[in-house]
Amino acid sequence: MPQSFRSTSRRVTDRRAFLHSLSAGAIGLAVPSLIGAAESLGTGAGETLYNGITLGRPWPPRRVSLPAVPVTPPYLLDPPPVIPIDVGRQLFVDDFLIDENTLERTYHRPIYHERNPVVRPATQWENYDEYAVRTHTNPNPAAMPFSDGVFFDPVDRLFKMWYMGGYSQNVCYAVSHDGVAWDKPGLDVVPGTNITMPIGRDSSTVWLDLFERDPAARYKMGLSIGGRLRLYTAADGIHWREAGQTGPVGDRTTFFYNPFRRVWVYSIRDDVSDGIRGRRYWETGDFLNGVSWRSRQPVPWVGADKLDPQRPEIHVEPQLYNLDAVAYESLLLGLFTIFRGERHDREKPNDVVLGFSRDGFHWSRPDRRPFLSVSEHAGDWNWANVQSAGGVCLVVGDRLNFYVSGRSGVAGTSAPGVCSTGLATLRRDGFASLGEPDPAASVHRVWRSRTRPSVTTRPVRFLGGYLFVNADARMGEVRVEVLDRGGRVIEPFSEGNCEPFRGDATRARISWIGGQLSALAGHDVRFRFFVKGARLYAFWVSAGAEGRSRGYLAAGGPGLGSGSDV
Repeated sequence: MPQSFRSTSRRVTDRRAFLHSLSAGAIGLAVPSLIGAAESLGTGAGETLYNGITLGRPWPPRRVSLPAVPVTPPYLLDPPPVIPIDVGRQLFVDDFLIDENTLERTYHRPIYHERNPVVRPATQWENYDEYAVRTHTNPNPAAMPFSDGVFFDPVDRLFKMWYMGGYSQNVCYAVSHDGVAWDKPGLDVVPGTNITMPIGRDSSTVWLDLFERDPAARYKMGLSIGGRLRLYTAADGIHWREAGQTGPVGDRTTFFYNPFRRVWVYSIRDDVSDGIRGRRYWETGDFLNGVSWRSRQPVPWVGADKLDPQRPEIHVEPQLYNLDAVAYESLLLGLFTIFRGERHDREKPNDVVLGFSRDGFHWSRPDRRPFLSVSEHAGDWNWANVQSAGGVCLVVGDRLNFYVSGRSGVAGTSAPGVCSTGLATLRRDGFASLGEPDPAASVHRVWRSRTRPSVTTRPVRFLGGYLFVNADARMGEVRVEVLDRGGRVIEPFSEGNCEPFRGDATRARISWIGGQLSALAGHDVRFRFFVKGARLYAFWVSAGAEGRSRGYLAAGGPGLGSGSDV
């Protein structure tokens, strides 16, 4: 075995203790056990965001504990009187945009690709398991993102993936032209391998920073080692330079960039009480500076709660194992890896639940079903465990690509088994749709003040001149009318003058006979969408007829060019 695949001798008791010895385990970030969660937003108004939400002071909010029951984000309880909609596609994932609605909301989940797993452990170093060698047990081959990262690089025009190569070993690198078939190029870091960082490791995050002005720091990485997040930068994502380290963290700590506020957010693993996992929050405008926090200084942020269901065969209170997030169009997407317990005959069946945030701190998780699920069929690549990849998702044409780690497990044991990488896809903007009553809808809220199938927005304001929708109207149609703040139709932007959209498109332009929407730019208006035999996913007003949204594009994708749709 080459030297780079070995580590120095170490006494261990079991696999979990061994892994914790690599990363110094969880840190003592426990907070007092209190009833509920006190949160101080202060008395003064703070920063006003792109969507009209005004943050409180101090920011982030000061909490003393994590709530056991869901907390409704303040912006849903008290939305802005007028919502600017110039940044991104406006998604109907919650009621932030909605004033009146007779439609039902359906939440949708991605579909696993038929060629899964798309990356499998195949090389000598990917099949190496140091713990198994030391204990003379069966190895657990690994080629999976443990967060790590999957991005599309618009300069090289390649999908790029960083992943754990060998169980708790190495950061490896793969590339793809289509996001499905992946190559493992030979690199010069460890000659003849695709290893970019030969190191014993736990969790990792790699981020392609398209907003970075310094070419040498275009790629950023954080490795959870020794109870800290060790920070690196690179020009190419291959040759890394150590650049600093954070304050104390737990072993599953990750980070992401929030471009709405231009801050880096560290999602810090935290034992909130008696070994119950949650997250603490730290933000900084500089990836390398402002990260020397003290133990317990980052504020309690988010955890699992009473609405997260238990697995019936385990009956264990769920915990938040990890949170990866990314800016997508007009909001933040969060992938919440939920721990639901573990038994001796199956490795912990973690799965991933979807969340949304419009202020970067408070989260709404209206659908508690697994968004990216484990399989219930022993022997499948994802039977034991599923977790998200850093970057969350990529925009590939009319679809979103979600990459996940999947552990096959070994039936009758708690071993991880073969650890590989899977792909799931979802319609672009397809997290939730509004339509006429659907018997498959699991979560919905309906206003009955109107009888026709429609949804009316709160007052909104825009600068563009072209309205677009993402809708499936193959069996019906979508029409739109524009109202003033009092709810009166603004002629000629009536339902009758609207050219109906019929068909299925993720970017369909809406127009009216005798009217140009640009005439209403800068004014407070409402949109009313009449949805008949159709599903409406999103709308936005663009500055140009090509339909650019000026929103953020998650981990990028072919033909997009930059981090935002401009």
